Amino acid sequence: MKHLDLFSGIGGFALAARWAGIETVAFCEIEDFPRKVLAKNFPGVPIHRDIHDLDGSEYAAVDLITGGYPCQPFSVAGNRRGSRDPRHLWPEMLRVIKQARPAWVVAENVKGHVTLGLDTVLDDLESEGYTAGAVIIPACAVGAVHRRERVFILANASSLGHDKGSTARSYASTDDSRRAEGAKENRQHERRGSIREILDRGGCEIGTWGAKPPAIRVDDGLPNRVDRIRALGNAIVPQVAYEILRAISAA
Repeated sequence: MKHLDLFSGIGGFALAARWAGIETVAFCEIEDFPRKVLAKNFPGVPIHRDIHDLDGSEYAAVDLITGGYPCQPFSVAGNRRGSRDPRHLWPEMLRVIKQARPAWVVAENVKGHVTLGLDTVLDDLESEGYTAGAVIIPACAVGAVHRRERVFILANASSLGHDKGSTARSYASTDDSRRAEGAKENRQHERRGSIREILDRGGCEIGTWGAKPPAIRVDDGLPNRVDRIRALGNAIVPQVAYEILRAISAA
């Protein structure tokens, strides 16, 4: 499988993809310090800087797109302006998905996304013919010593046995608005269980990790400490993503 990673940060999704036997063919990351980390750990893999300038049609051959689009519009730690926040970049990720048309999409965001914006994201994916669902997985589910609850969104172009786009066309073709609304409600109900089916089919398991990270936020003499802490704060837990990507690969 080929993988395009958006909002890459320090490469959490790419690391999980490597563990799952999936090849990352390109990144997109705007900040300088994470770009240096990506270049060091994934030499030779192109790194696009600005998602606004990324043409998804160049990656029409990829099987998987991942991305942890900015959480500030949805986080309870901020003003929660949603789509009115200039950092609201889900529309750009959706544009790339439309252009590339991968079989699989995995996105990540904060828990606050559940009550602000998540249904719009799922509706956007379903309007493009994807079967989509979301689940909250904390870091402690894979043995970490903190919760770090994050929403993971899975979308598959053929989960229901349809070709790409056929689901969207089937709902758009009806003239009965009540029937269309009922179909939408049914999809919203079904997609909440679809992610578990995908994970179960792929043999997803919740495991543990052996090593605890050393204490941070102290003067340990390491360079770029502020940059490193910020990058870690923005990063996903790759052990969680690995279980999802391993299940996708198996499915």
